[in-house]
Amino acid sequence: MVPVRQAGSAGKVGYMKQLALIVIGALIALTGAVWTLQGLGYINGSFMTGATLWAIIGPVVLLAGLAIVVAGLRSRRRVR
Repeated sequence: MVPVRQAGSAGKVGYMKQLALIVIGALIALTGAVWTLQGLGYINGSFMTGATLWAIIGPVVLLAGLAIVVAGLRSRRRVR
């Protein structure tokens, strides 16, 4: 027999994917912000402190995280 999907299960899976995108994107953006601040020397106590490389990588990661959050929010609007 073929399993029958309930009508609400597809919507629930879509919502969980959107929520996962938003949460993961926010965590990535937060990581990028911390790396930026460490690279600029505002957060001490790491090998990244004051390193120009992390001041460059951080904003790139931050923007990627924000893009993932926006993608999650836009797909959320589309599903409804």
